[in-house]
Amino acid sequence: MTTLDSLSLAWRTVRSNKLRTGITVAIIAFGIMALIGIITAIEAMNQSLKESFSSMGANAFSIRFKESRVRFGGGRNGDVTKTRRGLKEKKSNLGKPIRKEEAEFFKANYNFPGALVSIYRRGPGNQEIHYEEKKTNPQITVWGGDENYLLVNGYTIDVGRNLNSLDVQSGRNVCLMGSNVAAKLFGDRPEKCIDKIIRIGNIPYRVIGLLKSKGSSAMMRQDDMLLTSYTNVRNFQNASSSYLVGVMVGNVNELDVAGDEATSVFRAVRKLEPTEEINFVIERSDKFAELFIGFLSSITGSAGAIGLITLIGAAIGLMNIMLVAVNERTKEVGLIKAIGGKSRNVRQQFLFESMIISLLGALFGIILGVLVGNLFSIVLKTGFVVPWMWVIIGIVICSVVGLAAGIYPAMKAARLNPIVALRYE
Repeated sequence: MTTLDSLSLAWRTVRSNKLRTGITVAIIAFGIMALIGIITAIEAMNQSLKESFSSMGANAFSIRFKESRVRFGGGRNGDVTKTRRGLKEKKSNLGKPIRKEEAEFFKANYNFPGALVSIYRRGPGNQEIHYEEKKTNPQITVWGGDENYLLVNGYTIDVGRNLNSLDVQSGRNVCLMGSNVAAKLFGDRPEKCIDKIIRIGNIPYRVIGLLKSKGSSAMMRQDDMLLTSYTNVRNFQNASSSYLVGVMVGNVNELDVAGDEATSVFRAVRKLEPTEEINFVIERSDKFAELFIGFLSSITGSAGAIGLITLIGAAIGLMNIMLVAVNERTKEVGLIKAIGGKSRNVRQQFLFESMIISLLGALFGIILGVLVGNLFSIVLKTGFVVPWMWVIIGIVICSVVGLAAGIYPAMKAARLNPIVALRYE
């Protein structure tokens, strides 16, 4: 009796016990479906996040004021404090926000090839915007920027025009409107906002542009905003005390080099000595994407635990079914041995049956898991996702499960005495 004969006999036995095979395959498929489905959904979310943050300027970084840190006790060097890295930090630099002149000097002197620099400043938040008798909820944030703000921060204009140098220099009351604001004030025809006069508090502004929607979440309400010039937003009493600088490079691979050069130039802007610690922070605009992706990666462990628990239960069920099969087919085992079959052939047959059932469960589980997981791709409007690495891992896991579940029943069947087995009722 050859190995091929054992495999063929095992396949015929699996096919003849449809109900038992179907139930076992379903249990295994459910475990693999849970694992692959969650992983596929996470891959789709990761892809969506990367695409979203790419449109938000993933090849950009910002320079912001570094808040002063609280210290216990005082330094002994008068106006100098030692940091943990051995660099000195002047007390005169603590609490010193980035001034307009510093931001403009950096913009004029930062000459990284292909880089685009924008100056902006956060204005008041939680504002109500009024147009005639209509008003928004008090959740609108006013930003002040320049002609490069939209490109650096990933916005595009739907209708109207961008800020220009005259708007920035004069600080006149013009603004661009986020899509949520326009929808609230102008209903189904948000494009009607162009050249209309709105009010922020009691200050009138003329709308010169409408921004395309970027989408919002609980953490980022990117369409609940108004953009005016940074020279205008300083007229608000509750505007941020510090300016920000945004830099966009042509290639995401140049971010590190561009960031190092920006640090060097801005040290000169802030008049820092080589031995002094920087009092500003450079942040990449994709840090939230990395944060979310890291959070989603932690869910992968939970998905693995769910799949593993289910597969352990499936392995126990498969072992019980194979033990029942040994009892039911005791005479068959005796007949195989009586006509010259060896214990090795019996072990092979039962192991093959266990492996076939387990791999069938893996096949159906992977297909269902990929289909279920890609429902998120449809919702998030990303491409079809197949986590090939986890597909291979799923097949390996099911092979191990089938082997582990079949070893004991196969060994039990192989040890049967053929004379006793033939007389078994």
